[in-house]
Amino acid sequence: MAASAMHISPFLPLPLPTQFSSFTRCFFNFHSTLSISPRLSLSTLRSSSAPPMETRTNIIPPSDSVMIDKEVNKIKNILACSICRGPLTAAADSGLSVESTNGYQLECGTCKKSFTGSESHLDLTITGGINSGESMPAATEIFRTRLVSFLYERGWRQSFSVLLGFPGPEKEFELIKNFITPVLGGSIIDASCGSGMFSRIFAKSGLFSSVVALDYSENMLRQCYGFIKQEENFPNERLVLIRADIARLPFASSSVDAVHAGAAVHCWPSPSAGVAEISRILRPGGVFVASTFIMDGPFSFVPFLRIQIEGIQQIAGSRIFLSERELEELCTACGLVDFKCLRNRQFVMLSATKRS
Repeated sequence: MAASAMHISPFLPLPLPTQFSSFTRCFFNFHSTLSISPRLSLSTLRSSSAPPMETRTNIIPPSDSVMIDKEVNKIKNILACSICRGPLTAAADSGLSVESTNGYQLECGTCKKSFTGSESHLDLTITGGINSGESMPAATEIFRTRLVSFLYERGWRQSFSVLLGFPGPEKEFELIKNFITPVLGGSIIDASCGSGMFSRIFAKSGLFSSVVALDYSENMLRQCYGFIKQEENFPNERLVLIRADIARLPFASSSVDAVHAGAAVHCWPSPSAGVAEISRILRPGGVFVASTFIMDGPFSFVPFLRIQIEGIQQIAGSRIFLSERELEELCTACGLVDFKCLRNRQFVMLSATKRS
């Protein structure tokens, strides 16, 4: 039964008969001013299957129009207790980065809950540091396995380009930048970062004051740490790896400039709980940008599709979206405005802003 659930789960994409199409903009009572190439060629959309996925990004000094916050220790200052959301105090007066998490200790000033980091990441989950035995839905648990964590940038993520229309990391990064232009230079959280493909790109771009690679999977964070250690001259001082639950983010309210969630929303046990938390931690004017996929088009003619999807969601604990409007309503319900989205086949990238 479990094996069958995994086979039909939405995070294992199936071949699609649709043709590669132009990027189109979805209008929901707004007029987008983003400048995005109207067409992606077939060769651009396909990704190499060579391990691991190519994520090299040229490190270019930010333009004069992007003001970078020089406060290196900013990440430490925005952390909050995942239990009571009280402020966290570090045992040592030192910055928090990729290189400093091993043995790093934080304590909540309100409930006195303590958190300790490992070599690869800082665990800020409620059950961090203990073997609680709690399990998450299949769509979450599968990414905690060593095998899937190892394969994620060694073929798994590349399949999204061929089967679902994801444009690949470099093109996706360009789209992300267009969406979050108003908050470039600030902090960004790469939520459900997986093995850190975009977290590393964000850190190397020089466009953000601080980057948090956040995931619930310990093995994904270890993979991210391993990739970082393989890179020369990586800007470790502006990136930190944190284990956290998307429905209980360990950050102060209104403290973050941008949140990115790549190919992740459909795997969250409760997308509404995740987006609500993202809305809470975003500063007024902060931007949420995410990519996922939508099963519409020819799938709309499948008999009883919605009933079948509801069954899959109950078994796997994941969400399959059937239209852009579902995503817009999700963002609106969580207090976000100015919804925008881009489509290419089943791939969709969306953005929404916290009201100023």
